[in-house]
Amino acid sequence: MNTVPPLDLSQQYKLIQDEVSQAVQAVLASGRYIGGAIVEAFEQEFGQYIGVRETIACNSGTDALFLALRAFNIGPGDEVITTPFTFIATAEMISAVGATPVFVDIDPQTFNLDLEQIPKAITERTKAIIPVHLFGQPVNMTRLMAIAESYHLAVIEDCAQATGATWQGQKVGSIGHIGCFSFFPTKNLGACGDGGAVTTQDPTLAQSMRIIKEHGQASRYRSDTIGINSRLDALQAAILRIKLPYLDTWNQQRQAVAQRYHQFLYPLAEIITPQEIAGSQSVWNQYTIRVLSTSERLNSDLKPRDYLRNYLQEKGIGSMIYYPIPLHQQPVYQNLGYQPHQLPSVEAVCQEVLSLPLFPELSPDQQQQVIDALKEGLVQTTQQ
Repeated sequence: MNTVPPLDLSQQYKLIQDEVSQAVQAVLASGRYIGGAIVEAFEQEFGQYIGVRETIACNSGTDALFLALRAFNIGPGDEVITTPFTFIATAEMISAVGATPVFVDIDPQTFNLDLEQIPKAITERTKAIIPVHLFGQPVNMTRLMAIAESYHLAVIEDCAQATGATWQGQKVGSIGHIGCFSFFPTKNLGACGDGGAVTTQDPTLAQSMRIIKEHGQASRYRSDTIGINSRLDALQAAILRIKLPYLDTWNQQRQAVAQRYHQFLYPLAEIITPQEIAGSQSVWNQYTIRVLSTSERLNSDLKPRDYLRNYLQEKGIGSMIYYPIPLHQQPVYQNLGYQPHQLPSVEAVCQEVLSLPLFPELSPDQQQQVIDALKEGLVQTTQQ
């Protein structure tokens, strides 16, 4: 039985193996492993790609969020609106600076923030909004920026899963006040380890983040604020420089995979397929379906989504569940006073989502294997 993993990074590496080896060897031979010309060149090239004046490379996407929040002096007593349907890092960094995350429910069609609910969550303590372009699907940034401007709020885009995605032709990370990127290996532009970057059009914000990420030092051995150590090392920068010119091609291949899934899965009544909203171009970090929980099953205690996932696994098909517990129901936030059953859309979605295999090198034959097994599994699910 041929297996299909949810992600296969080895195929991408084979394509660029010689280039990566040469670049890494050059860094090792240089003796300059932290900062330097390689990191600066990547910052310039990535900034040009995103379409911003300023790019600051850092240690991770998590640190990128921390730097952005600190640049706006967000701290104790402040509130930041964000989504409950994302990786914990988004809210975690709000809490790390001493502020309070305020979770707003999602649009179950896009999995992104329900923008209509944001004004109701704004208080006199609200300082910023962090939209997450989840699974590579951009938020409606025109509407979001209008809301933010009306209430004089900062917008920090979480672009961790959406490098190269566009809203009305403009790349995410260039629309809000600051963009935050992750180069974790599973991202569309992934390093061979941790890495991240912040982007902005504002030189003042950029300078603040540069200082914070270097132990608060405006000049060597002079610290004017409490900072952190958050640097992208030269080896990772060299690898990212090799990968960046391939990114648009890889994203186009992801889009082709997503379109094939659309074609074969959209007619199925038992699932809801993800769709791009008008004005957006997703880069499909994940292809995430919703397996509807309407089937009456007599012989299984599993939810239809979980039963289907087990069936796919038996057929050699890998899949992932992002994210089974919404952030407002995570134990850490329950302990801080967040109440359960507040956000019905995200709570329903978390019981239904299933991410199918998607990576640029996924072949049509592999994808057909996924589709056939999925259809068989849905039949089995409704018969249980």
